[in-house]
Amino acid sequence: MITSKIKQLDAVRAKLAHLEKTVEIELRQELSVLHKKYGFPDLEPFFKAVRAAVGGGIEGARRKPGRPKKTAAAPKTRKRAKITAAIRARVKKLVKAGKSGSQVAKAVGISLPSVQNIKKAAGLVKSRKPEAKKKPVKKKVAKKLAAKKAPAQASLVPTAAPPPAVVTGE
Repeated sequence: MITSKIKQLDAVRAKLAHLEKTVEIELRQELSVLHKKYGFPDLEPFFKAVRAAVGGGIEGARRKPGRPKKTAAAPKTRKRAKITAAIRARVKKLVKAGKSGSQVAKAVGISLPSVQNIKKAAGLVKSRKPEAKKKPVKKKVAKKLAAKKAPAQASLVPTAAPPPAVVTGE
């Protein structure tokens, strides 16, 4: 039973292969005279006409399959916010009211970096590093520092020669 089904399958495959060859031959024959059917003397003018009809009107230019046709770019609209004096004043007011940078940016309608730039220009930004507190210098350390500085300062000061002895003529 299974052998008869295998034989039938082989017969169908052979018939399918024969049909595929027949279709390929007939298709080539039809395509080879298609340009004459539409009144074109040669294939090249026929291809140009087909490309123009499909939308590839530029001669010689071929798009990759699956890619959409490029459309003319629309003029770009300005996306950057114009920072006016009124916006700066509003940002300062909101910052002094205790709002965070992101809250101010959303309320005013500008970007967070713009808010930060306005805050920096207005002097409203806190320093990231705490100021270094000067520790009181201990007396022993102060004496050592003074001793180290003293010889260096003494060597820089020119020494004065002793005044010459005055000889009187008696």
